[in-house]
Amino acid sequence: MKTITVYGSSQVDSNQAVYQDAVEIGRALAQAGWAVMSGGYFGVMEAVSKGAKMAGGHVIGVTTDQIGLQFNVQPNRYLDETVNYADLRDRLLHMVEHADGYLAMPGGIGTLHEIAETWELMRIGGVPRRPFVCYGSMWAEVIAIMEGSPYLGDGYHGMITIAQDAQRVLQAFSSPS
Repeated sequence: MKTITVYGSSQVDSNQAVYQDAVEIGRALAQAGWAVMSGGYFGVMEAVSKGAKMAGGHVIGVTTDQIGLQFNVQPNRYLDETVNYADLRDRLLHMVEHADGYLAMPGGIGTLHEIAETWELMRIGGVPRRPFVCYGSMWAEVIAIMEGSPYLGDGYHGMITIAQDAQRVLQAFSSPS
């Protein structure tokens, strides 16, 4: 099954608009035939998992002992499949290597790291170039600054699509079949 990896903040609760956006996007991705993979915990990860599950989609959580054991948290309840790694590096590499596309929802330093790692691996050929969408005005600003920077080398430009709504996210990913 073709899979979209979704990155995003754990610091989002169900009362926030970004949580509802992630539920809607998870549902839409599943309805379009995509499996949804995330870090498997709470916040945006839970929301996208919930939306995909509500639509009958397959939901994968890639967890890590560095979060689960250190902070005594469990994966969210919407997962069909859990893959666990001892550390964050292997967790992220799995989410990059086992996806057919990437979506970055609003997030913090962890999400920024996921964007940078994915972007760089695609640029150097560590993984094939795949659809990569960053959602919302925050990432639109960050990506614009990076793409406008004189310090960004060849090969980075035009690899990331900016989306402001669920419809644009879906348009960026072609049919999974």
